[in-house]
Order: sequence, then structure tokens, then C-alpha cells
Amino acid sequence: MTNTIFSFLLLVAAAPVALAQQPAPATQEPIVLKPGHMQVQAHSAPNRPDRAPVYPGGEQALGLFFLEHINYPAAARAKQLSGTVLVNATVNADGSVTNPMVAKSLSPECDAEALRVVPLLTGWQPAMRRGRPLPVLIQLPVPFGGAGEIKVEQNRRQPKPRR
Repeated sequence: MTNTIFSFLLLVAAAPVALAQQPAPATQEPIVLKPGHMQVQAHSAPNRPDRAPVYPGGEQALGLFFLEHINYPAAARAKQLSGTVLVNATVNADGSVTNPMVAKSLSPECDAEALRVVPLLTGWQPAMRRGRPLPVLIQLPVPFGGAGEIKVEQNRRQPKPRR
């Protein structure tokens, strides 16, 4: 009988503690932002640009620059590698590109070539914040082996893919 009373008292004493527990937070999937679908921020940050950096001539000219300046490495050609090296770099307030780092590798040879070519991209229109240029980090896809498909404007020569 004493065991039953003791068990009942223990249950009554533990009930408020059990009821005071917070439910586990619901697991939430990360938000994936797709190009052209930006979220509006509630508060502006002092380093967030009002205008992103732009390469002279836009993406079209950037693709042509890569086609003209990338030397497809012989080792990658022998392995028939095709793909994209993602390079993070800083576009400075003067429009120069510095601090290139590989974010996604394709091969050591292609990575080295991408790191050689990205600093050659000069003349960027820098990012602007309240009318003042500021340095920002960008991510550039550098195509190898015909991986980057470039749309060419009418009345312009279409570059032939290197093989």
C-alpha cells in the first residue's frame, strides 16, 4: 500500500514538470533563393550594395572573354573533362578583381587556369551603396570543355567551341 501511495505522490509531483516542457521546434528547410527571386530584407545593412557589380557588356561579354582567354588544359582534354569551376573573388571599388578562390573544383588543372583568368577580368562597374562604390564578393562560373552555353546577340559572330 505504501508503494502505491508513494508512486501516486511521485506522479503528482512530476506532472507539473512534464507539462512545463517546451515542444521541440519544428524542423525548417533552408530557404533556397533562385536567380531573379530575391527576398526583401527588413533592415538594410551598411555593406549591402544597392547595385551589384556589372562586367562591361554584361554576361554576354563575360562568356566571350572566357572563350577567348581560357586555355583548356591538356590533362583535362585527355580526360575529356567538361564542367564548370566556381570561383569566388572580390570586385573592388576600382573595378579590379582580386582574391580569387575556388569554391567548386573540376580538376587541379582547370582550377589553376580559372584562377589565372579571373584576375584578368578588369573594368567592372563596381557595386554601389548610396552612390559610393564598395568592394563585394562575387561567384563566377568558369566553363571548361564546352560546359558553358553562351547565347549570342544577333549580328554578332558566334564563337566556336574549342575541342
